[in-house]
Amino acid sequence: MRASLVCLLALALPVSASAAQNRTTLDIYVVDVEGGNGTLFVTPSGESVLIDTGNAGDLPAKRDAGRIMDAVRDAGLTQIDHLILTHYHGDHFGGMAELAKQIPIREFIDHGPNMQPGAGADFYDKVYPQIYATGKHTVAKPGDRIALKGVDWRIVASNGEVTNSLPGAGARNPECANFQAIDNNVEDPLSVASYISFGKFHTVHLGDLTRNMEFKLMCPATRLPPVDLFLGLHHGQDSSNSPVMDHALRSRVGIMNNGTRKGGEPFTMLSIHSAPGFEDLWQMHFSLLSGQEYTVPGLFIANLLDEPSAAMPIAPMAPPSPGPGAPPPPAHNGPAYWIKVSALMDGTFTVTNARNGFSKTYLPGPRSN
Repeated sequence: MRASLVCLLALALPVSASAAQNRTTLDIYVVDVEGGNGTLFVTPSGESVLIDTGNAGDLPAKRDAGRIMDAVRDAGLTQIDHLILTHYHGDHFGGMAELAKQIPIREFIDHGPNMQPGAGADFYDKVYPQIYATGKHTVAKPGDRIALKGVDWRIVASNGEVTNSLPGAGARNPECANFQAIDNNVEDPLSVASYISFGKFHTVHLGDLTRNMEFKLMCPATRLPPVDLFLGLHHGQDSSNSPVMDHALRSRVGIMNNGTRKGGEPFTMLSIHSAPGFEDLWQMHFSLLSGQEYTVPGLFIANLLDEPSAAMPIAPMAPPSPGPGAPPPPAHNGPAYWIKVSALMDGTFTVTNARNGFSKTYLPGPRSN
């Protein structure tokens, strides 16, 4: 039976560059980019990988790049060694141009050409080439590795293709028999997805891979072995997070990069909380789409509503209809808090909510190998 230690910790002070070189942990900052994605990894040797850069638009891009830079400074970094752009949606590439003005980025990794008309096409054609010209540009393919000292980083999906079965995978997946297909757009299924191992600690970030791609990765037998930590969960949207992935990964902990009115939908919450061995879900925001019925305790939520309701709704709110007529998300341009993970090679990892200092340590479980 797995043991967990719970404690309240003071918020960490920014570390110096010299202190950054004395790390013993793989540190992961899940940055609040308002329902987009911005996840920073810092290895014990001080190398860094950033997955995505937050939202597009003049004010959101500056806001989200600034929040990522706060995490960069906290980690004591002077450059970003590898930037993975999972796919060409504005909530993933939006802050890149602004971020590149503030810190050197050595390598840009993506799935290849944009395939969806709109903002992503404009970014790919007019903006992105000027940014990646300042560093190395790599088109990721399943099976590729990012060279990092002490960390095994594998690309497991890119441009709609998936990896061969990784060591420790290959189990028959009973959830495949009940699979319900869905794909919501062109770019999400093309996401660059990563499987990361640090000693006995294992985590995965799948970008915005949809249910159909989850099926491709995990059926009829799994291509990914179990993990300790599941990152992102496509913002908690129900176009992903099918039991074929959530249950087969057998993650103990998840961190959802949702927004106040984006993700955390009942389908996802039921899928992840019913996964075998699952312990805790941490969320970037309280989700109106969860309501009280499907939410998690506030200790595990990094950012709340700027203007709290007189009473928390019990029933989940229906997602707004997509398209140009969709209402804007609730404003949140005040203090923003990240969720930070610090993992040891023996499989122990600690998750900390920067808003309230709540921290929980997960001891190595029987899956650590």
